[in-house]
Amino acid sequence: MPALIKELGLTVYDKVYQAMVDFTKNRGLNTTDELWLLEHPSVFTQGRHGKAEHLINPHHIPVIQTDRGGQITYHGPGQAVIYFLFDLKRLGVGVKDFVCHIEKTCITLLKQYGIKAHTIANAPGIYVNNTKIASLGLRIKKGLTYHGIAINTNMDLTPFSYINPCGYKNLKMTQISDYVPDIDTKIVLSDYAMLMIRD
Repeated sequence: MPALIKELGLTVYDKVYQAMVDFTKNRGLNTTDELWLLEHPSVFTQGRHGKAEHLINPHHIPVIQTDRGGQITYHGPGQAVIYFLFDLKRLGVGVKDFVCHIEKTCITLLKQYGIKAHTIANAPGIYVNNTKIASLGLRIKKGLTYHGIAINTNMDLTPFSYINPCGYKNLKMTQISDYVPDIDTKIVLSDYAMLMIRD
């Protein structure tokens, strides 16, 4: 899936969220699809149908309401975030197939690092031994996608204990650095992007 890759570095969530909305609203029939690679300062984001009960205690971390699917999740430095701004109609790709491609790309990426990952039926995201390593949430309007996947890489996982991640009580989180010490988030972002546009 060819796309223009943009490296945005550490960027506050509100700014990127609005940029995604604007990009999608203003794109034309020939606008090039884009992959945005970045990290966020600490923030909780709530899906459009997210339930308030899954936010246990934010501990002064901002909580932002979004229009993506899914429940509440956490973003923070050391997490590899990839946003997909794609025209699925133009690509001739269905939503389920696109989500499957995102997940398979993540599983392939983790395999390169010696980590055996898997999906769980009816629980979007990627898991290692039933602990969650990557969260997935998209918004699709008229075949146009935004939002994406967040891969826990080398971060402080503590804030995940302040919520029911993705709406699941007692869901344990893991990250790449638990298996590959000193992993660099920028390398993970680059490796994912290369796999995504290759296939």
